[in-house]
Amino acid sequence: MTSTLPTTTIAPPRTWTAVLFDLDGTIIDSASEIMGSLAHMFAEMGVPVPDQETLRSYVGPPLLDSLRMTAGFTDADAWEALNVYRDHYDDHLLHSPVFPGVEGVLQAVQAAGIPIALATSKPESMARNVLAHTGLDGYFTVIAGASDDEERSTKAEVVAEALRGLRALGVDTSAAVMVGDRGYDALGAAAHGVPTILVEWGYGSPDEAADAIAVVHSADQLRGLLVR
Repeated sequence: MTSTLPTTTIAPPRTWTAVLFDLDGTIIDSASEIMGSLAHMFAEMGVPVPDQETLRSYVGPPLLDSLRMTAGFTDADAWEALNVYRDHYDDHLLHSPVFPGVEGVLQAVQAAGIPIALATSKPESMARNVLAHTGLDGYFTVIAGASDDEERSTKAEVVAEALRGLRALGVDTSAAVMVGDRGYDALGAAAHGVPTILVEWGYGSPDEAADAIAVVHSADQLRGLLVR
């Protein structure tokens, strides 16, 4: 579903040395599958299933943290719920389509010689499966996601891993930029001095745009800000 994030621009476009992309809500439209698995999880845990707006709020942030803070689960119940969710979602994660025009953006960035990394709060193993299934994995120099044990789970930790992976390959990250759809993306990237462009077609809300340098409403706009 398209969000109501306000569209802003930056000018002139900067020359980026690396681009980090979020996955859910930025590259793939996964809300339906994620929300379905969340509903299954709550039902299995014997908890009333939240309304659609509340379920959507879980899409993006680290789920274990959301289960503790938003759902009020204990640590033990949060881990049990996370495993129930993952088992169900693992059977549905390959059903999510790529947002229109996004592959063209990846093609343009790659053609411009700018290294691309994935930085997602989704478990890295799941993210790799999604990218391989969609045929997008070849665009990414580095793929970084949350670890299965949740030791690496926050967006800041994932961005740090993506930047570390790029630097290990000799990539200049001094002018890196993050592309995401939620305020969590902007805050996680900002922890490492990386600015963020938010996409309007994702799952964010207007108040999440404050920390972004731009919000774009189309793939063409995003391409224009990433590639000179």
